[in-house]
Amino acid sequence: MWLFVGLGNPGAKYDNNRHNVGFMVIDKIQDNKPSFGSFRSKFQGKLSEGRLSGQKVVLLKPTTYMNNSGQSVAKVSKFYKIPSENIVVFHDELDIKAGDIRVKQGGSNAGHNGLRSIQAHLGTSDFWRVRIGIGRPHPNADISGYVLDNFLKEERIWLEPLINALSDQSYKIIEDNPKSYCDFIKSNISS
Repeated sequence: MWLFVGLGNPGAKYDNNRHNVGFMVIDKIQDNKPSFGSFRSKFQGKLSEGRLSGQKVVLLKPTTYMNNSGQSVAKVSKFYKIPSENIVVFHDELDIKAGDIRVKQGGSNAGHNGLRSIQAHLGTSDFWRVRIGIGRPHPNADISGYVLDNFLKEERIWLEPLINALSDQSYKIIEDNPKSYCDFIKSNISS
């Protein structure tokens, strides 16, 4: 069994924020994959269950706000007995060029409060992260204002195809692994 977590903040006013790109991916997977049911409120989050490549997958959008995402992730992980190496977290990343993606397992949280909370509540950093680049603002710009701003119209040119690809190819996480999944998407988005 796998747990796919999208990080973001709940509420309509945050829907199009850069910080909510993880929610956007989870929403698209749930929309595009017929095996997933409607989201229901449980474990301080919105969750949907379905199957990818014959394996059960739980989609989760924590509703605790970004800084407390780990509360919801830990509850779901414990209830379904999902090991940390089968948890994949989709999140925004300032230190990656806008529209690029990277994947890693474990390591530091690089100051991302959602990841910090997940590490603290799981007691490990040994989960996968799909890091979705949003780029950095102007050096004098306010970082929190930037991540909580909506994606601009010109950013939608790369955002929508990337979210579609992350959703369409999500079964590759199960069939191969998160690293192969991201490599595949990067090679197909850039071509």
